[in-house]
Amino acid sequence: MKLDAQLAVTDLKDVAEEARRHERMGFDALWTFETSHDPFLPLACAATASERLQVGTNIAVAFARTPMATAIAAWDLQRASGGRFLLGLGTQVRAHVERRFGMPFDRPAARIGEYVRCLRAIWHTFQTGARPDFAGEFYRFQLINPFFNPGPIDHPEIPVFLAGVNPTLLRAAGEVAAGVHIHPFHSVRYLREVARPAIDAGARAGGRTVADLQLYAPSFAVTGHTPEEVAGRERFVRQQIAMYASTPNYRVVMELHGWLEAAERLSRMVRGGEWERIGEVITDEMLAEFALSAPPERMAAALRERYAGLLDRVSFYDPVPPQDAEARWRDFTQAFHGAGA
Repeated sequence: MKLDAQLAVTDLKDVAEEARRHERMGFDALWTFETSHDPFLPLACAATASERLQVGTNIAVAFARTPMATAIAAWDLQRASGGRFLLGLGTQVRAHVERRFGMPFDRPAARIGEYVRCLRAIWHTFQTGARPDFAGEFYRFQLINPFFNPGPIDHPEIPVFLAGVNPTLLRAAGEVAAGVHIHPFHSVRYLREVARPAIDAGARAGGRTVADLQLYAPSFAVTGHTPEEVAGRERFVRQQIAMYASTPNYRVVMELHGWLEAAERLSRMVRGGEWERIGEVITDEMLAEFALSAPPERMAAALRERYAGLLDRVSFYDPVPPQDAEARWRDFTQAFHGAGA
């Protein structure tokens, strides 16, 4: 099992040193995410500053970009990293795609599957010079000349990860992707009963199984050296869980556990602007399902034990703070990997 991390810094001038720091601390990959900053730009700095660390997007919004724009960015990062780039894509939700990015969103599962196939057709042409001949329902790639072709690279097989929560998108990921980004709002039961079976169903359509894909998820963690620290983490994690549980697109997770009424209550509270109170709805039982709780000295082993046989890559939901001592995290990564020896 690999131990990854989220990139905390947003200033591009600081990314190179942060990548080197994560490499020294022993992490396996460093992920960016698309919120208020571009997810690809920092990875150019991280890729060229590191030697072993994998770098990837978790996630870039696919439908905000054409397949060609994504294909070129990924190709450049794969070249710069010497084959260490992981392309993580997600669909986002209709409101954001249509009203924030101004792009179409219809039939997201079918669209994202075709998007990935189009990416691979573009990369095939980049690598081999083959004539473009991709014509799908949503995307076409039928024109290029040498002026626009970046040419072959040493590691042309770029792993594509797709994000999903509901079974339809997870099946699409299983069918076309090399990996799956599991949402941080998950439980072990959800992984066993919803996510892995759906991914497996999609994978089998292509002659594979879920075991042939890399499954990655960030985890909420509650820990601390004092009761006050633990209580502060609990408040933060309850708030984050409540935010995700209030979102109708993620309701499948709450429904699985019989907490649909709580999810609907959270949605009403959010619509009413009661953001400061939503964490109160998350019970101790919910916290135990959706977050990992352990003392600091047990956290590395507990993280590995929780996801053994379910995930191939894990990280914490929170990035490593830039001010944290490297030695602390070197000890943590060594304990994590040692727990699986």
